[in-house]
Amino acid sequence: MRFGIDERHPRRSLVRTLAEVTLACAVLGGSVACGQQGELDAPPAVSAVPPENPSSSPEGPTAAAMAASEPVSIEIPSLGVTSEIMDLGLQADGSMEVPPGAYPAGWYTGAPTPGEFGPAIIAGHVDWNGDPGVFFELHEMQPGDEVAVQRRDGSTALFRVDNVAQYPKDQFPTEAVYGDIDHAGLRLITCGGDFDDSADSYIDNIVVYASLVGPA
Repeated sequence: MRFGIDERHPRRSLVRTLAEVTLACAVLGGSVACGQQGELDAPPAVSAVPPENPSSSPEGPTAAAMAASEPVSIEIPSLGVTSEIMDLGLQADGSMEVPPGAYPAGWYTGAPTPGEFGPAIIAGHVDWNGDPGVFFELHEMQPGDEVAVQRRDGSTALFRVDNVAQYPKDQFPTEAVYGDIDHAGLRLITCGGDFDDSADSYIDNIVVYASLVGPA
């Protein structure tokens, strides 16, 4: 299946700096495909049911999960990021929707809501049409940084970063990102690494793993 979004021309001033050139990002069987016509499959099912054998757990204590409530905006103080959040569902051909531009970020509606039990998934672009995207500096996040997600019920789910990782797209750890966990978690996903001109695509994915520390 094809991605179905026309890629903009890369802004070469961004190449070799913070996550180069223009992209389109979409979940690809777990990974995030970035490029002019990146191929796209439906993401795996994400469970909100407590597992018997979680795939990964954060270091240190986590807060009790919150009731389900859709996200409306995200704030990352360490990056100076504030963005509304749009819903990302599946298109008729089974491919995942993506944000239509640099902003806003998008929440995959097939995953738990942020603060709910399980791994919530929020994706965003690095840059778009020559402008930095919502997750342009995502790779600069550090363990201990906080992420606040405002929810439709008026509450705010506060997360603390456990780990920031970069993976080649063909080695994306689908289970670690989308698999069952024993707490309320959050994954922020974008593209990064070098830009492959021949493939018109980034070669890596950036994933931020975070855990709920409580309602703010």
